[in-house]
Amino acid sequence: MRSQFYAALASFIITIALGILLIPALDKLKFGQTIRSDGPRRHLKKTGTPTMGGIIFIPAIALATILFSGISENALVVIFSMVGFGLIGFADDFIKITQKRSLGLRANQKLFFQLFLSIGLIIYIYSRYTRPTEILMPFYPGSIDIGAFYIPITLVFVIMGTVNSANLTDGLDGLVSGIIAIISFFYTVLLTMNNHWSLSIFSAAITGACLGFLLFNHHPARVFMGDTGSLGLGGALAALAVLSRSHFFLAIFGLIFIIETLSVILQVISFKLTGKRIFKMSPIHHHFELCGWSESKIVHMFWLITLMTGILGFLLYKEVIRPIS
Repeated sequence: MRSQFYAALASFIITIALGILLIPALDKLKFGQTIRSDGPRRHLKKTGTPTMGGIIFIPAIALATILFSGISENALVVIFSMVGFGLIGFADDFIKITQKRSLGLRANQKLFFQLFLSIGLIIYIYSRYTRPTEILMPFYPGSIDIGAFYIPITLVFVIMGTVNSANLTDGLDGLVSGIIAIISFFYTVLLTMNNHWSLSIFSAAITGACLGFLLFNHHPARVFMGDTGSLGLGGALAALAVLSRSHFFLAIFGLIFIIETLSVILQVISFKLTGKRIFKMSPIHHHFELCGWSESKIVHMFWLITLMTGILGFLLYKEVIRPIS
């Protein structure tokens, strides 16, 4: 685990250095967040806080990975996924900033570019893996070939689901940074155990970068990661899951993302069918805010839930380790 530790440390230090350099620049350029008018009133004071913070930690993750894993094929694929989805977020953030509005790219534009990158990742699996449709399953000592279900599960739920749920969850100071730091820590341990060397270093670099970014992003945040960061990190986690065949384990680790996404889906369905809302506001972290919970309390509770699901995923993964590729 020595290389993984050094990768995390390097990513942590680079993120802090870039944060010190870039946050004042983002502030000077007036790259500030536009807060949605229908959100919690106390969020309005965050208007103008520098955003697009993904440009701080995405380069740190990529550089630390290359430094400690070398330029391997798997390392390049996961970096490409992170950067590719991060660029979609960058375009979204840039439009929001320049147009001074809370919405950037249109939904169909986001969907098109996400679909393009997701299909590219699946094509890579089919071209490089000898048994591309096999994945690891909880409660089963080995891998299972899911055949024709592989593409829809990987495309819709693992890649695009992870990317967009990470984006939905990014609504409170430090929330997504902490959640992904925890998830990537567990991934580092599991990938190391399963001999996915370059992937474990990439995952360690994510942990280090998220912890470094938290120094600037914890409440009250000096910078937001923006869609650049949330989509980039979502793309990174999705690529880790796909390349390590751990689709369902990502669902366990990232249960909080599923809860956040389901709260939005249920809210929309309920309102369309009955005209009534289940939650005071969705995603569900805003519901707790409107119930009177402090921002820090919600963030810490969600971190704790992620730590618990991470431990659960780790215990289940130990029973199914198979070094397949």
